[in-house]
Amino acid sequence: MAKAYDILPADYYLPTEGRTPANSATVRTVYIIGPDKKIRLSMTYPMSIGRNFAEILRALDAVRMTDGVPLATPANWMPRQDVIGALALNNDQAKERFGELDIKLPYLRFAKAPA
Repeated sequence: MAKAYDILPADYYLPTEGRTPANSATVRTVYIIGPDKKIRLSMTYPMSIGRNFAEILRALDAVRMTDGVPLATPANWMPRQDVIGALALNNDQAKERFGELDIKLPYLRFAKAPA
């Protein structure tokens, strides 16, 4: 038996008998990496599921718009739709920065998406 600190080949624990691509499928991951070399988003898809490029582009738009800005995008957000003002700003600060707010709840304040 190998010790924990021994260097083992990548396929050491995998069975070799009857192994085919059908039972050793991998996953595919999409990364969005910022200019500061930090991962801003990752999405992982099983090999049997196609990637949704519209969702990848939507997520990229959201990451670009909210990066370094006290904003968030709601579920199912699409570009040019309203965004959520983060609670890092009080109502007056948020109005000054983003314009008129649609306050649904004290913690849920919608603003027009910045251009």
